[in-house]
Amino acid sequence: MTRSTTTQAGARRLDHLPGDIHMWVMVLGDLIIFAGYFVIFMVYRTMNPEAFLAAQQHLDINIGVLNTVILLTSSWVVARSVLAARDGRHRDAIRLTYAGGFGGILFIVFKTYEWGSKIAAGHTNSEMFYSFYYVLTGVHLVHVLIGLIVLGVVIRELRNPARRRVSMVESGAIYWHMVDLLWVIIFGLLYVMR
Repeated sequence: MTRSTTTQAGARRLDHLPGDIHMWVMVLGDLIIFAGYFVIFMVYRTMNPEAFLAAQQHLDINIGVLNTVILLTSSWVVARSVLAARDGRHRDAIRLTYAGGFGGILFIVFKTYEWGSKIAAGHTNSEMFYSFYYVLTGVHLVHVLIGLIVLGVVIRELRNPARRRVSMVESGAIYWHMVDLLWVIIFGLLYVMR
C-alpha cells in the first residue's frame, strides 16, 4: 500500500462518528443522569461541609487511586483493541478486549473490598456522605458490570468472522470509556475534593 492510499484509507475511517448512534444516545443519557447525581451531591455537601469532610476522611485514597489507574489503563487497552479491529488484527483485538475486561474485574474486586471495610468499620448509609458514597459507587459498579457484558459481546463478535463489525468494537469502547469517565468524576468528588 502506498502512503497516499494509506492516508486515504485513514481519512475514510475518521470521517464518521465511531460506533453506533444508539450507543451515543444511551451514553449521553447516562451522563445526564449522573450529572444530576453529582449536582445533588454538591448541594448536600455545601449544606453540610463539616459532616461530609469528617466522613470523607475515612476513605482510603490509595484504593481510590488504584481503582482510577486500573480503569484508565483498562480504557487505554480497549482503545488499542479498537485500533487493532480497524486494522483487521482480530486476534489482537480479542486479546486486548479481554485485558480491558480484566481491568473491570480488578476494579470490582477492590471496590468490594473497600465497601466491606467501610461497612465493617460502621460507615453505613446512616451517614449522609456514605449514603451518597454507596449510591454513586454502587450505580457506577452496575455500569462496570454492564460494561463487562458489553465487552463480552464484543469478544463474541470478534471471534465470529461473519459477525465482525468495527462499529460494534467502537460501540463497546464508547461505553467503556463512559464508565471510566464517570469514575474519574466520582473519584474527584468523593476522594479528592476536600
